[in-house]
Amino acid sequence: MPDLVEGVARFQRNVFPAKAELFAHLAAHHTPHTLFIGCSDARVVPELITGCEPGELFVVRTAGNLVPAHTPGTDGVAAGIEYAVAVLGVSDIVVCGHSACGAMTALAQGQDLSAVPAVADWLRHADASRARTTAPAASAAPDVDALVRENVRAQLANLATHPSVARALAAKAVTLHGWVFDIATGRVEALETTGSGSALAA
Repeated sequence: MPDLVEGVARFQRNVFPAKAELFAHLAAHHTPHTLFIGCSDARVVPELITGCEPGELFVVRTAGNLVPAHTPGTDGVAAGIEYAVAVLGVSDIVVCGHSACGAMTALAQGQDLSAVPAVADWLRHADASRARTTAPAASAAPDVDALVRENVRAQLANLATHPSVARALAAKAVTLHGWVFDIATGRVEALETTGSGSALAA
């Protein structure tokens, strides 16, 4: 906690004064251009990866960057998506997976999650991802990196089931993107729905 307190002090002393005009504008304006759906993993920081300023990204973070398919009823993830699309009018949505993802590793390796039943229940939203990931011939378990990529594609499909997103897609008002961030290299790969991918920057 002392580190956080000192961080706030540094922000107020050094960062905020340099961006005072931006924050004055943001106090009355909330117009992010992108909904960024990423993993809760502390090593994945959307604004740092994208170089965005405060106010540019509307961020939803979940374990395994999972987006449950739309169902009736209260859902915090669905509410965030709906608000970003229907109220804020974002033009792009990114679902970003990452290397060394604990959630995908647990699924790929079939780890015992009985001690964390809420996590186990949540990860069932990736059942389709695991089913679609082909295991290497020499292993009974799917490759973690392959599962990370397949999971991003599956969550994009789930995202399109949300009514606000479906309407925006039909109106060509929003574009969906699948990314994978490699922690060790900083590389960001843009996935194609066909299974291929390309680096966003050399």
